[in-house]
Order: sequence, then C-alpha cells, then structure tokens
Amino acid sequence: MQFKRLTALALATCCIAAVTPAIADTVQAPQGLDQSATLLLTDLPVFAPANGLAQSIIPDASTFTPKAAAATVASAQDAQEADAVDSDDDDDSLVAAATAKLAGHVDGHAREALLSFAMKLRDIRYHRGGRTPTAGFDCSGFVRYVFAKSIGLDLPTNSASQFLAGLSVKRTEMKTGDLVFFRTRGKAISHVGIYIDNGQFIHSPSAGKTVRVDSLNEAYWSKHFAGAKRPEGIAKI
Repeated sequence: MQFKRLTALALATCCIAAVTPAIADTVQAPQGLDQSATLLLTDLPVFAPANGLAQSIIPDASTFTPKAAAATVASAQDAQEADAVDSDDDDDSLVAAATAKLAGHVDGHAREALLSFAMKLRDIRYHRGGRTPTAGFDCSGFVRYVFAKSIGLDLPTNSASQFLAGLSVKRTEMKTGDLVFFRTRGKAISHVGIYIDNGQFIHSPSAGKTVRVDSLNEAYWSKHFAGAKRPEGIAKI
C-alpha cells in the first residue's frame, strides 16, 4: 500500500511539471493565504516561468571558449604593440634628425647661409648683454643669435664658454663660420667674432660701435688674437 502511494505521488508530480508552463498564467494562489504569502508564492519561478526565463539569458558558448578568448586578447595586444611601434618610430625620427643636425650633418650650404645672415645684421649697435637686433648685440650675443637663427645651432651664452666648446683650428685652416677669439682684457677670453675669409671676420666690437667687418691683420686684432674654434655643429662641413 505504501509503495502504491509513493508511485501515485511520483506520477502526479511528473504531470504537474509537464503541464505547469501551459497553465502557469492561469494559476491562482490558494485562497486563505494572506497578501504577503500570496506575493511570495507568485514570485516563485514555477508560477512565473516567463519572468524566470527573462532573467536567465544564456550567452553564446563559443565566445567563451579558451581559443576564442586567447584570440581576442592576442588581437588587442597586437593593436597596442602596433600603436607603440608607430609612436616609437616617430620619436626616433625626431631625435635622429635633431642629433644629426647638432652633430654637424647640416646642409652643405650652412656656412654660406650663416655668413649671409650675419652680414644682414651689420650696423646694429653694440649693447652690453644684448641678444637681439632690437636690443642690440654684445659680441657673444651676436654670434649666438647668428648661429641659432641661420642654422638652428645653439651655442653657449658667453665668449669664454664658446671658446671651450669649440674644436681647435689652426689659423691657416680656418673656414667661413669658424669662431675667432681675442683676449682684450688680460689673459681671459673676452671677445669673439665669426670668420669670413681672407683674414676678415664680422663681430660686434664694443660700446659706441656697431656690427662690422674687420681684419685679423690689423695691429690691434692681431695683437690680441687668441685662436680659432670650430663649433661641433659645423665640424663636418
């Protein structure tokens, strides 16, 4: 008898499970339950299968396979690496261009361009500490301005520093654009100009004078001549 009851109960359970989806919309909570119990009962998935299914969206299993996930990660990494390579290439190109220019690989006409620019500044008045045509030039300010504006080469800010930064050049081997230095006050380097050719140089001499061309053969400049230096930026041209 007990076995028959269990069998009947199992068959009834199966039947209820089979027909629940079809009749779920018509199922009513049993009478006699209070409001809170009714709400709890109707919230159960068996009484609201549509709501339960709506909250259980099954994703496409293929998107979660190890191979697909690895491919996605690899693709993202490749894109990032490609962007990084492009960025590095751009940076390397800019650095290489700047380095080449400062190392002396400037255009072969750089010396001529430098001299032509310097000659256009003749007659600008001397001004101690001057660094621009408007303010006037002292000797090192003139030299530094010419190199920076004509060929983009930065030189030290005073004649003594410019002397130390250059490469020594014999007087017989001087070229256009080399720097000529003088000791006009004691033993220290105190004046600088830009060599032109044939013993001539252009410079900003002293207070009350203007940018002009003078000769190394003149007694005063010959007596105070300290040597010539070639800025590293034009050493190979």
